[in-house]
Amino acid sequence: MTEGGGAAADGGTEGSGAHAWERTFLPWDCYFAVVWAATVLFALAAQSPGLRVRAAAVGLLALLVPWYLAAGRPLMIARTAGGRRSSRYVAVVVVIFLAAAPLVGEVRLGAFAVVPQCFMLLRLRTALVAVAVVNAVPVAGWALLWRPGEHDLYANSVFAVVTLMFSMVVGGWIIRIIEQSTQRAELLAELRASRAEVARLSAERGALAERERLAREIHDTLAQGFTSLLMLVQAVQSDIERDPAQSRRHLDLMARTARENLAEARALVAGSAPADLAAGSLPDALRRIAARHSAQSGASAEVEVTGTVRRLPPAVEVVALRACQEALANVLRHAGVRVPVTIRLAYGDGDLVVTVRDEGCGLDTGEAPASGYGLPGLRARAAELGGRAEATGAPGRGVTVSVTLPAEEVR
Repeated sequence: MTEGGGAAADGGTEGSGAHAWERTFLPWDCYFAVVWAATVLFALAAQSPGLRVRAAAVGLLALLVPWYLAAGRPLMIARTAGGRRSSRYVAVVVVIFLAAAPLVGEVRLGAFAVVPQCFMLLRLRTALVAVAVVNAVPVAGWALLWRPGEHDLYANSVFAVVTLMFSMVVGGWIIRIIEQSTQRAELLAELRASRAEVARLSAERGALAERERLAREIHDTLAQGFTSLLMLVQAVQSDIERDPAQSRRHLDLMARTARENLAEARALVAGSAPADLAAGSLPDALRRIAARHSAQSGASAEVEVTGTVRRLPPAVEVVALRACQEALANVLRHAGVRVPVTIRLAYGDGDLVVTVRDEGCGLDTGEAPASGYGLPGLRARAAELGGRAEATGAPGRGVTVSVTLPAEEVR
């Protein structure tokens, strides 16, 4: 904003056909048109001077119309204040007005159109000087040209003072409008920038969350399935010559594991429930994965269910299932084969507790915290639902993975 009446430079309207000043400029066009037309009518209807003089004054006023449309209006819409183009435009308007106003006293009515343009396009101090000239010089020129009586001179002087005061009021109002328009434009620009930034951050956050979710799903399903396949391949390679029957059993288990992995992949792509849950209840799903673990490891895997079995929210059942899968996968990777496992599923009044206990080599408390998608991913899954997950154990005494989830019955 320039001092007092000016606004921002041309760049202030960038990207804003919707700028408040530009949207509301039509009333100014109407105002200028009405004042110009009223001035012309009053000048033509004046009792004196003669018709030729009045016609000359109206002819001068007519020059203001194309000058306003070609130069003034674009400058005011662009809110370009204090520049050379603005000063040149106002200077031409003032000169034409001062040439016409002394000829016919009624032409001074046009000051109501000239004054707002001075405040719109000039710096405040320059606008005040121009307004004083527009109000005072026409009266002085008219008095010198026509030598009126004292009464007429007094009346016209009073009129000049009143229009000058009105000009100050209108000028202050115009300044406030331009300031508010500019401030609103800046606020809107900041709001658009903030919205764009929020949208960008939300998209990045959403993409990151989706990558983390997919990483956990792939780790808990496909990656574990492939790990099982690799272990079965190794078992087949070691037994193919000395125990063909056992090798065939391993091959059958490989085929079943591959089919289950394919079903999990299809469920992951479709965004539907895991294949094990889609085929029955949560306890049934846990019994199926326990049976698969027992077939792969050669050790027992028992499932114990306590409490009243009921239907729970899908998200809770998925986390419970993934917790068992992750715990059993860790048993195969770290505890070794032929390690007995017990899975306990406890339905409480307001929670669900899943516990997987193995009798393996235990947990070395001196090791660095786990990284990757295993237990950290399980803890993240539980935390998203307002629950918790923990793994406890000691060397030689096995490991217990426990997950507690809030669980209200689905009605």
